[in-house]
Amino acid sequence: MKIGDVAAAMCAYNAGDARRINHLLKVFAFAKTIGEQEGLDADTQEILEIAALTHDIGIRNSEQKFGNCSGVHQQEEGPPEARALLASLGVEERVIERVCWLIAHHHTYTNILGMDYQILVEADFLVNAFEDEMDEDAIHTVQQKLFCTKTGKELLRNLYLSARNA
Repeated sequence: MKIGDVAAAMCAYNAGDARRINHLLKVFAFAKTIGEQEGLDADTQEILEIAALTHDIGIRNSEQKFGNCSGVHQQEEGPPEARALLASLGVEERVIERVCWLIAHHHTYTNILGMDYQILVEADFLVNAFEDEMDEDAIHTVQQKLFCTKTGKELLRNLYLSARNA
């Protein structure tokens, strides 16, 4: 299994939904960048990259079942979908377990345990800040409360914060 296999499978899973495909690819790019710059070991980096590509896989089922894609519903609906997709690609069970755990927690911002979790949250926020058109004050507040990695903080400053707030 290659990371490209997961990316292609997720693009197929979200066929016709350019917004969702663009989102997952942007989160993947930021997660990959942060993970590499922060020096993650190869195993953790692989888990992070797979989680970044699949983190929102529960959205479609959430919308169908509940009429919305709240973070709570995404965290509930995502792991079974991810498990099936990743198993079909031959991903190792231990990797699937951690990826599913990350998906089940990626909208939970307390008790962040593990660099893969921290970086996934930071990467998702870097994309969501743009897509949700967050103002600079809100971004600065999230930076203070959520961002821990040097690379994530640098990316956030470079993308969104003026010199006065950095």
